[in-house]
Amino acid sequence: MAATKPKRGGKATPFDEMHLAGGGVRKAYAKYADWLHSAPPHLLQRKHEQADILFRRLGITFTVYGQEEGTERMIPFDIIPRILAADEWSHLEKGCIQRVDAINAFLHDIYHGQDIIHAGIIPAELALTNVAFQPQMLGVDLPNKIYAHIAGVDLVRVGEKDFYVLEDNARTPSGVSYMLENRQSMMRLFPELFANHAIAPVDRYTDHLLANLQAVAPVGVDDPTVVLMTPGVHNSAYFEHAFLAMEMGIELVEGQDLFVGENGVFMRTTEGPQRVHVIYRRIDDDFIDPLAFNPASTLGVPGMLAAVRNGWVTLTNAIGTGVADDKATYVYVPEMIRFYLGEEPILNNVPTYMLRNADDLKYTLDNLAELVVKEVHGSGGYGMLVGPSSTKQQIEDFRKRIIAAPGNYIAQPTLALSTCPTYVDSGVAPRHVDLRPYVLSGKQTRVMPGGLSRVALTEGSLVVNSSQGGGTKDTWVLRA
Repeated sequence: MAATKPKRGGKATPFDEMHLAGGGVRKAYAKYADWLHSAPPHLLQRKHEQADILFRRLGITFTVYGQEEGTERMIPFDIIPRILAADEWSHLEKGCIQRVDAINAFLHDIYHGQDIIHAGIIPAELALTNVAFQPQMLGVDLPNKIYAHIAGVDLVRVGEKDFYVLEDNARTPSGVSYMLENRQSMMRLFPELFANHAIAPVDRYTDHLLANLQAVAPVGVDDPTVVLMTPGVHNSAYFEHAFLAMEMGIELVEGQDLFVGENGVFMRTTEGPQRVHVIYRRIDDDFIDPLAFNPASTLGVPGMLAAVRNGWVTLTNAIGTGVADDKATYVYVPEMIRFYLGEEPILNNVPTYMLRNADDLKYTLDNLAELVVKEVHGSGGYGMLVGPSSTKQQIEDFRKRIIAAPGNYIAQPTLALSTCPTYVDSGVAPRHVDLRPYVLSGKQTRVMPGGLSRVALTEGSLVVNSSQGGGTKDTWVLRA
């Protein structure tokens, strides 16, 4: 897809994924629209209430740090699905696979030959002085040369065929449990809709995830033991950790349940130590091994880095993968695709200003009211400025933060994100959405059809993150 300049929010009508500009309904939504228009308001209200009860019973929550009123919140769930046609999904699927394959090639390269740096494509300081770069991983050979075994690619849509990658999540992408629970909830609430639509299933995600984890076990291990390592019940994504471990039929462990012994990592069990070969860890690098990183960490396992370096255990995602999560690194992913794969990017980046560059900094400071500014290491919708929806005081306060440390920020145009019909207090209304497909890398790279659609429930808001008041939708990919 040729690069096109995205439209700025507030100056263009957002692309409506359900309705045609001249009236009528897009083909992918045709059957659903007939049902929706015939559904009485009280039915939608009742289904909305049932969905809320269902999510409460299942305990589908996330933790918001820094909230005085308590840490646990429900994930708002919208009962109206987002629907993608088969050809639309095929395009996104190919683009996501291409992107993650290039990211894995990049990560292997910077910890080995660093060819992309020597070729002058990526500045050495961008990778080698990145706070997420882990020099302890230099020269370490990983199974299948994979670092980002589970990746999330955040996409936004601004037109009929115009999709942009907003950011890459290559460390510990979250939210896949909500994708799975959203589908289960919709099937319970609206079984008749699934009977009338050919919808690609997502329920085999955990089967594929487990198979991919087993595929990256240390060399010579034919029947690997896989565990999921969590920081504990107070982590924001603990529900997901427990859910995925249960669905895969593997043990959910904390750091205190593991230890490094002779030639391996072991799990404490009632029957004695058991060797562990693959650890799907949901703990940041800094806390994974107090001997190698943060000595104050009580969440990790002493000696874990040495076990990885010796090839005794595989950590997914790998230590040091966060270099690819950096929003400054994101700018170079199209060049990674050309360099490592010899292909043109299928999916475009959002045009991005690097505030470490003087010209980009000047432009950004002159146009803060029209741009989105993000911390290069930020996530969850924190540490960002959405210019068009900010007050003059907020803009000026953020200006001071940028001037103090411009290299910590990037800026992008405010996109006119597409909208989908959403059930809100006033009825059915358009709300802005994004999409996070999940990409699994093992013996092969695959994407689950659909992913997680996040929706900004507040009218006019472009911030879809759950921590900032957003909700989620079931995402239907229609079979051809």
